[in-house]
Amino acid sequence: MDDNKNLRILRLPEVLARTGLSRSTIYELITKGLFPHPIGLGTRSVGWIEAEINEWLAARVAMSRIK
Repeated sequence: MDDNKNLRILRLPEVLARTGLSRSTIYELITKGLFPHPIGLGTRSVGWIEAEINEWLAARVAMSRIK
């Protein structure tokens, strides 16, 4: 699938840096359905699809601009 050729996976430290959120806040938002779910990478590792994180950030910026 051509869409996957530019697929990039972000690990937790990069997600934390990009969002400015804490680990516990990210997992709380995931539980509430308000943040993208990670994908399993191995038995004890997960990552997030970069495009989904970018979309989430763009939506947060857009919501902050509504008056």
